[in-house]
Amino acid sequence: MLAQTIQLFFRILFVWAGGLLLAVAVRAVLPDQSGLSFSGAKTTLFIPYSRMGFWTCVWAAVTVTILVVVRAMVSDLGPGAAR
Repeated sequence: MLAQTIQLFFRILFVWAGGLLLAVAVRAVLPDQSGLSFSGAKTTLFIPYSRMGFWTCVWAAVTVTILVVVRAMVSDLGPGAAR
């Protein structure tokens, strides 16, 4: 059981490290001057591509973490969990 917990910890650690490194690289490579503009009645919202790329990478890391944790929980509660 401890070995599975450590393996899960390292999977999550690698996903987060990779996601954050990718997010920082995307933020560094994409210019802040290009992006999307959303016009409203009173104001315009400008979202740069670099910020969208950063948060996309962070969201991917969160999603994978949730999927790994849920998969581990389901395997713990599976058919052999009652023993």
